[in-house]
Amino acid sequence: MASQIHPNAFVSPKAQIGEDVVIGPCAVIEEDVIIGDRCRIDAFASVKRFTRMGSGNHIHSYALVGGEPQDLKFAGEESWLEMGDDNNVREFATLHRGTEGGGGLTRIGDGNLFMAYTHVAHDCQLGNEIVMSNGATLAGHVSVQDRAILAGLSAVHQFVRIGAYAFVGGMSGISQDLPPYMLAVGNRAGVHGPNLVGLRRLQASRELIAALKGAFRLIWHSDTPRKEALEQLEYEFGTFPEILGFVEFIRSSERGILPAD
Repeated sequence: MASQIHPNAFVSPKAQIGEDVVIGPCAVIEEDVIIGDRCRIDAFASVKRFTRMGSGNHIHSYALVGGEPQDLKFAGEESWLEMGDDNNVREFATLHRGTEGGGGLTRIGDGNLFMAYTHVAHDCQLGNEIVMSNGATLAGHVSVQDRAILAGLSAVHQFVRIGAYAFVGGMSGISQDLPPYMLAVGNRAGVHGPNLVGLRRLQASRELIAALKGAFRLIWHSDTPRKEALEQLEYEFGTFPEILGFVEFIRSSERGILPAD
């Protein structure tokens, strides 16, 4: 099906527009943009230069995708924002492209929801089916794994990692890594325990939930040294791939993990 481009939209002839794309009035599509099939760009939305997106994405009014990084070291070099399929970018959200110092690429996976006024800074790496609630903010070089949820007005420090199925409470400040399946909350956030609501949505078994509760107690509420605690988790719960991923996440942390709340 042919694309529908409103006559009052501003679309560069150097942009590549897929099939069945709808572009509303006063939307801006700059050169060096690639938009996949079945995307919808609403009125007054902007897709900036050096952005490429897959199919089925919806960019709502006044959102900005592919903006220049807010980084004093950025000197106008070519860098990209790459977005997968079926993402939903709501009003006034801002998603910025990468910098040379971060590999030149901000990458966003599939099926993510960016609610109003959310911000994804330069060089962030996001997985799939993540929810960023209204006003949630990622600083530069942040990594967020699949199905994590960031509640409203939360903020994540640069270079921090958020693990899969983790939950960040509203108005929380995250300054260190949050391991998978855990819940953190607070102005200077601490880990509260496993993300039980997320685990139930995942239809996790009782055995896995019990293993994650045990991992929480061992890592955050015991005197066992970290190295020994991780080895103990591998020995006791190594049949669960989720626990092995949890252990590897902590071992590979460069900023350190959040403390207990």
